[in-house]
Amino acid sequence: MTALLAQSGELLSLPHGFPSLDAINEAYNPRLRAVNLDASLRHYAEQSEAARRSHPYIAGVPYGPTLAETLDIVPARRPGAPVFLYIHGGYWRANAARDFSHMALGPHALGYTTVLVDYALCPAVTLDEIVRQVRAAAIWVIRYIDQHGGDPQRIVIGGHSAGGHLGAMLLCTPWQERYGLPADPFAGAVLVSGLFDIAPLRYSYLQPAIQLDEGLVARNSPRHQVRPSRTPLVLSWGTLEQPSFEKQSTQMHRAWLDKNNYAELLPLTNADHFTAIEGFEKPESFLCDALHRLVEGRIRAD
Repeated sequence: MTALLAQSGELLSLPHGFPSLDAINEAYNPRLRAVNLDASLRHYAEQSEAARRSHPYIAGVPYGPTLAETLDIVPARRPGAPVFLYIHGGYWRANAARDFSHMALGPHALGYTTVLVDYALCPAVTLDEIVRQVRAAAIWVIRYIDQHGGDPQRIVIGGHSAGGHLGAMLLCTPWQERYGLPADPFAGAVLVSGLFDIAPLRYSYLQPAIQLDEGLVARNSPRHQVRPSRTPLVLSWGTLEQPSFEKQSTQMHRAWLDKNNYAELLPLTNADHFTAIEGFEKPESFLCDALHRLVEGRIRAD
C-alpha cells in the first residue's frame, strides 16, 4: 500500500517511502525492539522513587494557568548551579514528570539543579498546545530558576523521544522576536531518540491519540524549522533501536549544520529506546559528559 483515503476522501501518499502502514508502525513502535521492556519500566519506577527519597524534591510547581502545567524541581546543593531542563517522552500521550525523577541522579551528582516538565497529554489537547506549554515552562525556568538555586545563564535542555521533539521545538523557537528573550537562551541540548519530522506518525498506530493533521505536522516538525542558532546540540540514540530513530537524529543533525549551527552525534552502543536514557542516572556516562561539556562551553557553536 502506498496511499490511503483520508476521511475527506482525498488520496494521501505515505511519507518517506514507507511501503505500508504496518511498516510505519514497525519503524516507530519502540516496544517492538525493547530488550526487556518490563525490566526497563521497573527500573524507571524504582530509580525514580529512590531519587525522590534521597534528594530534595519539590513537586508540582506551577508554570502556567492549567492543572497540567507544573514542574518538579530537584535543587542543587549549592546556589548558582547549572540547570538540566528535562522533558519526558511518551509520544505526547503518556507519562508524567514524576515517572522520570531518576533523570536528576547524574546531574545532581555533578552539581546541577534539575527541572522536570509536566504537560497536558493528547488527545485531551493538541500538539500545538503541548508545544505552547513546554515553551511556557522554559520561560518560567529562565525567569525564576534562580529562586531554586539555578543559574538561568546555564540551562541545558534534555529530552527523550517525544521529549526530544519538544526540546528541538524549543531550540527552533524565535525567542527574541516572540518573547523578548535572548535569541539563544540555552547553553545547549542533549536530545535522545527524538522525533524531528513527525509526518510518518500521522499514519501510525498513534494517530487515534495524537490526531495529527497536515497543519500540525507542518508547525511541529522541528527538522523543517531550524533557524541560525548559537546553541550547540547533541543528538543521541540507542544502537538497538529501529533505524528510524537513528535516521531522525542524523537528519536533524544535517539540518542543524546546514544553518551553520553546531551539532554532535552520540550513538549509544547496546542501548534500546528505553535504556538509552539511563546514562542520565550516572555522572560518569557519555550523556552526562555531553551535558557537562555543554555547560562548560567545551561544545561550542562558534
